[in-house]
Amino acid sequence: MSGWALIIDVSLCINCRNCVIATKDEYAGNTFPGYSAPQPPEGLETIRVERHVRGEGSLVDVTYIPQACNHCDNAPCVKAAPDGAIYKRPDGVVMIDPVKSRGRRDLVKACPYGMIEWNEQEQVPQNWNFDAHLLDAGWKEPRCAQACPTKAIRALKAEPEQLQDMVEKEHLSVIHPEFCTKPRVFYRNLDDALSHLVAGNVCEDMGDGRLRNLEGVEVVLYDSAAVGERTTTTDHFGDFRFSGVTAQSSRIELRVRKDGTEKVIASRERTGSVNLGTLLV
Repeated sequence: MSGWALIIDVSLCINCRNCVIATKDEYAGNTFPGYSAPQPPEGLETIRVERHVRGEGSLVDVTYIPQACNHCDNAPCVKAAPDGAIYKRPDGVVMIDPVKSRGRRDLVKACPYGMIEWNEQEQVPQNWNFDAHLLDAGWKEPRCAQACPTKAIRALKAEPEQLQDMVEKEHLSVIHPEFCTKPRVFYRNLDDALSHLVAGNVCEDMGDGRLRNLEGVEVVLYDSAAVGERTTTTDHFGDFRFSGVTAQSSRIELRVRKDGTEKVIASRERTGSVNLGTLLV
């Protein structure tokens, strides 16, 4: 049976928070019987945007990752509520019953992603329920997707085979795959955003106290935690950056290839993302 899924391209998210605001507008003070109790006007957010910063100093890369209930096919929260306080619909949407879940604060901890919020005012746990009341009324997408100006958020309803084919062809990934919960929220460019960054600037000494940035210089990265070498080219400002460094720590060596020669310009231990600053050739 076809089910709903959400695809988020983190490279397109600009942190406008329209998804957060639109969802808050939908639920704050509004009761949807059978779907959701009213949310308070402040404090409780079932969609959040996390900020990830890589690098330091003048070379910084910032990525924003919208997060919500993952509507897992193997949902721990559903297992924690055998009485039906949390259940999964045939269309893949995970629902928290606003009546059966009343007083069940323990269910907040059932989500390993931390995406169940406690509504103190109503004494119920709440998740982002894919705006199920709107979908059942004929809407083609939830409000978070509708409100996204860059189309970073896309909702679709697909058969399992079709969805799996899309995941493979579009190289989609999920948050914390090690949880084995089979999320239905997929991300594009997530792995790159969560990886580490090695950056720097290549220049030469002009001999009169001035430094000149070098454009178009080939920079080679050797990483003890990776196989083989990686190369990139400096931009107009002499800057370079290597993304997709997955190991938390490693020993790195940087070389430049220029005029048929190769020269080591940096060699050091790395932890996390690093900006190597100005490197002379």
